[in-house]
Amino acid sequence: MDLWISRLFYVCVIFLKGSVCGLQISSGPASLEKASGETVSLDCGFTLSSQDSGPLDIEWSIQPSDNQREEKVVILYSGDRVYEDYYPPLKGRVHFNSPDPKNGDASVTILSLIASDTGTYQCKVKKAPGLGSKKILLTVMVRPSKPRCSIEGSPYFGNEVVLKCKSTDGTSPIQYTWEKTTDSKLLPANAVLDAAAGIVKIRNATAAMSGSYRCTAQNRVGAEQCMLDLKITAPPNTAGVIAGSVIGVLLFLILLALLLFCCCRARQKKKYEKEISYEIREDVPAPKSRISTARSFTSVGSQRSSLGSMSPSNLHEYAKSQYNKIPSEEYEAPPSHVPDPPPSHTPVIPVIPPSRVAGPNLSRMGAIPVMTPAQNRDGSIV
Repeated sequence: MDLWISRLFYVCVIFLKGSVCGLQISSGPASLEKASGETVSLDCGFTLSSQDSGPLDIEWSIQPSDNQREEKVVILYSGDRVYEDYYPPLKGRVHFNSPDPKNGDASVTILSLIASDTGTYQCKVKKAPGLGSKKILLTVMVRPSKPRCSIEGSPYFGNEVVLKCKSTDGTSPIQYTWEKTTDSKLLPANAVLDAAAGIVKIRNATAAMSGSYRCTAQNRVGAEQCMLDLKITAPPNTAGVIAGSVIGVLLFLILLALLLFCCCRARQKKKYEKEISYEIREDVPAPKSRISTARSFTSVGSQRSSLGSMSPSNLHEYAKSQYNKIPSEEYEAPPSHVPDPPPSHTPVIPVIPPSRVAGPNLSRMGAIPVMTPAQNRDGSIV
């Protein structure tokens, strides 16, 4: 493009015998700074001479701030017609100020600026043999976002307190200023301000430093503020807090130990009762069976019948051995080893050991008394 302009200028000089071509571009600011969201007007007025008789062409192009990107046409006027859709990022946001640019106004307006609109814009006006151009550097800046105010450190007497202020968005450089809005409206004498970081350090805090503080974040296109309240108080009784905490922990441990002890005691008691119940069940004697009673009765009857045939000398020994034999063999026999007796119509009469039944009761029950002969020490019958 620059080569084309230089050739056209050379042709203009040759044909007009060294005179300057008649087309002139109005002067104006070479750079502009605008905030994002605003609207900007890029001026490009021109005047024609009587020698400029060719078709009128107006072209606006952008050279992005990144020089590695090539120049792009933004808007074009040619053949009495406007073309606005050359550059997609500005589609619908760039327009000529004049509805008929051939009247000498090639200025354009860009709406709703964003940070990526930053760049060098060039206006070129050509009406052969006249030719002119103009460059404008546009910088779109983002105003600081609303900062966040915070306090770092314990606001107690004698401590160091740090007031912080920070904006998350905004075009650098951003400057931060702090001021006190109550009482003297001045920062404490021992306060240290870092305007670039937005930090105020207050050493050896006192009650006089309490109050409301305001921070302002500002750059070349805008400013935002935030507020905070600072209250310097006496430090709490840390010894009492620690003692209370220790006592609380000890009480908790004691309650926990007591609970565990009660649980273990209850478990042991339950286990002991279960073992005792098992031992009682094992010690219960088995019930006597009917066959055992019947067999005892039969044995007694047979013994009774055989007493008459026995001699008086061995009658005493026989009776003694039989009485001693009955409890151990008959009453202690477990019922599980004795089969059930066969059905019989003979009535079963229970036999009671003589040692446990008195004589009158035996005769009442139908027993037959037996006389045992008396014996001397040498064993002879008296």
